[in-house]
Amino acid sequence: MLARIEKGRKLKPPRILVYGTEGVGKTTFASQAKNPIFIQTEDGLGNIEVDRFPLAKTWEDVQRDLSELKTQEHNYNTVVIDSLDWLERLVWDKLCRDWKVGSIEKVDGGYGKGYVHAVTIWRQLIEDLNFLRDQRRMSIVLIAHSKVEKFEDPESVISYDRYSPRLHKLVGSLVTEWCDAVLFATRRFRVSREDAGFGRQRAVAQPVGAEGGDRILRCIGSPFCVAKNRFSLPEELPLSWPTLISQIVNKENQQ
Repeated sequence: MLARIEKGRKLKPPRILVYGTEGVGKTTFASQAKNPIFIQTEDGLGNIEVDRFPLAKTWEDVQRDLSELKTQEHNYNTVVIDSLDWLERLVWDKLCRDWKVGSIEKVDGGYGKGYVHAVTIWRQLIEDLNFLRDQRRMSIVLIAHSKVEKFEDPESVISYDRYSPRLHKLVGSLVTEWCDAVLFATRRFRVSREDAGFGRQRAVAQPVGAEGGDRILRCIGSPFCVAKNRFSLPEELPLSWPTLISQIVNKENQQ
């Protein structure tokens, strides 16, 4: 038994999920990673100079891309999937073809079974990404859009809206647990109140900084958004890959 015990820290490339609203700069952020290769499931890379596989139109296309990264020689250091919510549609399409039905709601007789079957496919994706991370030493960057969900806080009598990745709850839990960091990309705003007439007031969001508000990453979860990290990052960072990696490296060196 003692001969099999592993000691010390084992540093591996990071697994990062960044999500946010359309146009905030998620893809540009990922393109700043070291030698990235994009697996694109949505057509949104036309104006960004990056290496990419052809647009994946089926789950099998994504499998082919991952297989080539696993088995063929290349110099890429980062694999980026853009985006997860469009990839989820490809997973649902595959299940619909396999079960010969027209909707994920009807897979295996319905009652939510289709979403459970989808988790098995996502686990296969994670196994492939683990291989790239462990054997090919590649960083993993996953991009997703955001949604607003109602959250019932078990420690409070109130519920509130918060941002989360636009994924089914089963898949969202699986992916966010697997990742080392889940980061919410947004803009910095200041909320103030103004007179709306007839004795009423309304909230007004005003951007802080240039170009519609400074672009930032929320690194710690709150009632406002789903976020986490295993690197002891601060609550907020600029939306910049070099800044994020510099913070991660500094924290690792301090431990």
